[in-house]
Amino acid sequence: MRLLAIETATEACSIALFDNGVLLDRRHEVLGRGHAERLIPFIADLPGRGRADEIRVSLGPGSFTGVRIGLAAARALGVAWGARVVGFPTLALVAVTAQVRRPGPIGICMNGGHGEYFIQNFSADAQPETEARSLPPESALAELRHDVVAGNRAGDLAAISEGRIAAMDVLPDAANVPSLPENCLTDRLSPIYGRGPDAKLPQ
Repeated sequence: MRLLAIETATEACSIALFDNGVLLDRRHEVLGRGHAERLIPFIADLPGRGRADEIRVSLGPGSFTGVRIGLAAARALGVAWGARVVGFPTLALVAVTAQVRRPGPIGICMNGGHGEYFIQNFSADAQPETEARSLPPESALAELRHDVVAGNRAGDLAAISEGRIAAMDVLPDAANVPSLPENCLTDRLSPIYGRGPDAKLPQ
């Protein structure tokens, strides 16, 4: 079985193609913006133009636009190829990516926008121990259970911890998608926002 993994919820545009669990090829580029322009060419450059039996795509939380781009591409390719499309939480992939470098329980801290951080705790086997939450820095620090934190805001969180935690600057890497626990995968392809909407209905 061929598996295509897509991660576009952060500043990284990351894809990987596997055949029966063996990595065939990958693309991983830190773009900031421009995922819409790069994602499809990245996939087209893969062996067999990336065609797969199953597509796994990030659901967030992260960039609203990035999540939507990845989901739209995965859905379209799923229809074109007759492939199953499965979603996964972005923070879980950050945890797995970090644990490849440093095994053990870990906290994940990613940019949440509006001065907040997405924070979530994971066990040594990458099982979520808490829900993903968007919190101000001090509240995010209080939510952290472990002495190692990874993610694109890990350094900022470590800086206010007074030396209590060690930071790993990590972005999610699609090459690690097969290592995600099965219970992190879902057929429900709904974005995970991690915070309430900024716009409010008039009273």
